[in-house]
Amino acid sequence: MKTLIGYVGTKDFNLLKEEDVKALSIINIAFGQVKDGEVIWEAKEAPKYMKWAKEINSNLKICLSIGGWSAGGFSTAASTKEGREKFAKTAVDILREYDLDGIDIDWEYPCISIAGIDASPDDKFNFTLLLEALRNELDKVENKKCLLMVATGGDEYFLRCTEMDKASKYLDIVQIMTYDLRGGFSLQTGHHTNLYTSPTDLSSVSAHNTITKFIEAGVPKEKIVMGVAFYSRMWTGVPNVDNGHMQMATSTGGYGPGYGQLVKEYINKNGYTRHWDDVAKAPYLFNGDTFISYDDEDSIKAKADYVKENSLCGLMYWEYCLDDTFTLTTYLRKVLS
Repeated sequence: MKTLIGYVGTKDFNLLKEEDVKALSIINIAFGQVKDGEVIWEAKEAPKYMKWAKEINSNLKICLSIGGWSAGGFSTAASTKEGREKFAKTAVDILREYDLDGIDIDWEYPCISIAGIDASPDDKFNFTLLLEALRNELDKVENKKCLLMVATGGDEYFLRCTEMDKASKYLDIVQIMTYDLRGGFSLQTGHHTNLYTSPTDLSSVSAHNTITKFIEAGVPKEKIVMGVAFYSRMWTGVPNVDNGHMQMATSTGGYGPGYGQLVKEYINKNGYTRHWDDVAKAPYLFNGDTFISYDDEDSIKAKADYVKENSLCGLMYWEYCLDDTFTLTTYLRKVLS
């Protein structure tokens, strides 16, 4: 059975639907943070709903994801043996306290400070050592095989800044964030979570190309989980040429509406027309001025087929609260099965 992972915000556990809990293999809680070298998590009301979810699905694993965009502290914590051991111990203390099933590291990104976090060239090697320290600490937990996962960047920059062949030895799952492949840093419109590359695309980045590079870098394919986006990227001031695809906009591709809002207000509504790129296996919307890239059931089906055909581990998505139609999680399980 293929793995299905959903990111759920700490404050959003009350949104979980019973059918979605049954469909998921793993819930990653977003997020724990690093403060003064220690891992911390404000659990709020989540533990109550975690208990309920486990009663509904006894096979469900719930893990704490540490990090996220602009979440720092990793580089400093990982820079010394003592720091790595402190990080690992405090993370596993939380795991024990709340009876969690694993840890997910979402360091965005080793060696790269663009999100305003601490970074160093040594992160490349310390990332591996941090995972080793975590694996060693997790293996001390009695009567349980604890999961260790990472969420990686969706292009080869992440491979240049890590040793994924070595790091993979300590990992159960490597989640590749095959979204934001184009967006906040680009004035040019295009797909942000495409499976393949369009022939007219000036960039070759795609889920397929990235996954191929990760496998070539030594990541076992049976550990790889591909990313699905429950949100969109939106460009404005787009020329009315080729339905807005591969055009220069007046804005970068900022964070756009979630899937639920797209269904209610955008997809073939309010002047927007849905288009389908059959090469990239990606939908997009255009209204003559605004271009929106997103995932839907058709692109998700293509990704699920790819996972099965290439013997990958499964799919994951960011994030649960953005689909308030509450249809995509059960659809993901259907097409993965």
